[in-house]
Amino acid sequence: MSDVAGFVGPETFMGLPAGLPRPGSRAAVLGVPFDCGTHPFRVGARQGPLEVRRESRLIRRYHPSLADVDVLSLLGAVDAGDVALVPGRIEDAFVKIEAAAGRILELGAVPVGIGGDGSVSLPLMRAAARYHKDLVALHIDSHTDAYPYTPDDRYNAATQFTNAAQEGVVNAGRSWHIGVRGFTYCPGVLEHTRSLGFRVVTIEELMRRGFAQTVAEFSQVVGARPVYLCWDMDVFDPSVAPGVCTPAWGGLSAREGIELLRSLSGLNIVAMDFNTVSPPQDVQGMAAQLCAHMIMEALVLLAAGMGLLPD
Repeated sequence: MSDVAGFVGPETFMGLPAGLPRPGSRAAVLGVPFDCGTHPFRVGARQGPLEVRRESRLIRRYHPSLADVDVLSLLGAVDAGDVALVPGRIEDAFVKIEAAAGRILELGAVPVGIGGDGSVSLPLMRAAARYHKDLVALHIDSHTDAYPYTPDDRYNAATQFTNAAQEGVVNAGRSWHIGVRGFTYCPGVLEHTRSLGFRVVTIEELMRRGFAQTVAEFSQVVGARPVYLCWDMDVFDPSVAPGVCTPAWGGLSAREGIELLRSLSGLNIVAMDFNTVSPPQDVQGMAAQLCAHMIMEALVLLAAGMGLLPD
């Protein structure tokens, strides 16, 4: 409905047109309002898409020193809405998430998922892998989310990359986890992650080597292969992103996170998600607003990679 008729449409990310990708659309935001509901006391990431959209009202379309053009219009970006699912019904929800992302890919657009907890990356990667062979994952997170699992707890927010490797959804031998830090609830996590084929770059190694050198090495490994970018908001320090599911001290500042994302230029990013914003634990919408900013940064990166930005 137009405002001429006296109606305001649904609240979308940065006021994007609501609906599925149309001819010329190269990116589509997809809300994934799901969390497994298994965290002892930080349940709430299912509310993330709504809150990120609300905080996106504070993000502006133009960036004079980065992309002084309307990137959203250049991309023909739309907001496809939320996946219709029931949190807690894990396997059923995963089927629906994969189908929704697959529909966006079928229509020729890059899905930009907003989680939801980290588990949503698995069905989103499954969808991307059906359209892009030899998919490589670049996982920016304080945790590897490649933990071992038991038969009765295969799917949770710590096992999505274990499943992705075992299912062959991603080329684990060329996929990296960057920013890993902090305490874990079981021993041997890094060894298990590496046994699946993944490369792990801890926060200490990342800061010692620097963003440019780290990403340059990843770029050499991945080449022109399609990349799935998974950005967990708890890679940021809780001082700048308090509202996440599993905060870990000693993370990236907002400035460092932006710099790291911008350093990914040149990668063939075909799908992405930003996850783990948990509004019930957020403070003044800090994590949600930072997430909205990072999504806009990623859209600029996407437009640049497609050659849409002026020289």
